[in-house]
Amino acid sequence: MAPPQLDSNLALFLLFVASCFVIVRRLRPCRNNGGRVLPPSPPGLPIIGSMHQLGRGHHHRKLQALAQRHGDIFLLWLGSVPALVVSSASVAEEVLKNQDHRWRQLRRIAVVHLLSVKRVDSFRALREEEVASLVARIRATGASDDERGRLRAVNMSELIVSLTYTVISKAAFGNKLGGMDPGSCRAMMKEVADLLETVAVSDMFPRLRWLDWATGLDAKIGRTARKLDNVLERALQEHEKKPEDEDEAADLLDDLLLVIKEGGEGLNLDRIDVKGLILDLFIGGIDTTSKAIEWAMAYLIKNPREMANVQEEVRQVAGPQGVLEEHLGRMSRHAGSPERSHADTKLHGYNIPAKTRVIINAWAIGRDKESWENAEEFLPERFMHNAIDYNSKDFRFIPFSTGRRGCPGIAFATRLAELALANLLYHFDWELPEGQDVESFEVMESSGLSPSLKSALTLVAKPLQATLQTSICALSEKWGDAT
Repeated sequence: MAPPQLDSNLALFLLFVASCFVIVRRLRPCRNNGGRVLPPSPPGLPIIGSMHQLGRGHHHRKLQALAQRHGDIFLLWLGSVPALVVSSASVAEEVLKNQDHRWRQLRRIAVVHLLSVKRVDSFRALREEEVASLVARIRATGASDDERGRLRAVNMSELIVSLTYTVISKAAFGNKLGGMDPGSCRAMMKEVADLLETVAVSDMFPRLRWLDWATGLDAKIGRTARKLDNVLERALQEHEKKPEDEDEAADLLDDLLLVIKEGGEGLNLDRIDVKGLILDLFIGGIDTTSKAIEWAMAYLIKNPREMANVQEEVRQVAGPQGVLEEHLGRMSRHAGSPERSHADTKLHGYNIPAKTRVIINAWAIGRDKESWENAEEFLPERFMHNAIDYNSKDFRFIPFSTGRRGCPGIAFATRLAELALANLLYHFDWELPEGQDVESFEVMESSGLSPSLKSALTLVAKPLQATLQTSICALSEKWGDAT
């Protein structure tokens, strides 16, 4: 019989039972702090601290509400573990830039050797080929299927995930996935992502680590880790045995093995480091990129005026074959995880103890009324005439985080997301399935560490008419002459 899986209700129940047998020091905001000035904190309870303030989901929204009551910087007690929550651009800059003096060798390798602009450019053909394949799949899946000639609704969430998985897996591993078929590999990646979102008892109560063993969480993590390690090990061996004269283009794992082989820069990496880095690129790239495309499509459907505006621009700039990467730069509309303080420090006049977790609520910062006009409205044009640099310069908008903890895959992710979105908007007119309207269409996130839409994005794709294609080509030529 499979061991039970840990959920938040079971965890809380076990914690209260364990508290009857284990003496847990009561950690509250009013505790003796040796004269240090700690940030304000919501009222806590014995044992669980402030966990009851978060509930079961949508933690970014609940943290925003707490910030409105306690300020842009406050301390949250997650069981016995302190967490500093930051909800403003100015404080985020202090944390991510001025307070961060560490340099990670693996990130430097990713930025300089694996995901440089030149290397990202080399994957252009792969991106364009797979986006064209996505367009073809939508045409085939959405073809009319009844006597009334109605178009079939398409599960765009599924197709978008498939696109990003294919592009990133081929970029990272080529055609060598350690002997695992793509479907099984995707299932295993989902299993890994689900585990990353699981809240372990030891995350909140380090002294109660044994409860993770008792609930079977440790065993599940071990099984998944072994499966994952076997796949990565086989993929490594396949790449190491690849003949130097093989015609297949080099992938990111080939690049990483070459960097290690050539040495330099004081590299001292073992196989675990190699597996960890390539896995971070693989999992992080698929999840975030697919959700960015999905959310953009959802908000455009919810805002028909913005949809019409961006489609008009895309169809003026693109050529008859669709949007290629050289077209992206001619468009005006192209567009985090908890950290930990390693030593006592001061921030905005407060003492921050060592080992305090730091949560940057980028969602709340992007909706800060002090930074943005009409902060809650979907207004893409706000970026058209204002130089908002989301690459480590403007802390009001940090979708890729920033500083030394910033995502090294920013160029790869934005290129794929922009290309996919532009082609979806060029080739199709989009509608909600029959029986739904824009007013009732709910754009709401799911729960989880990296929320997607609460429900799968199912849309009707109406292919662009051939006659319209002809007029668009004429407009494209005119646009090209003008520029």
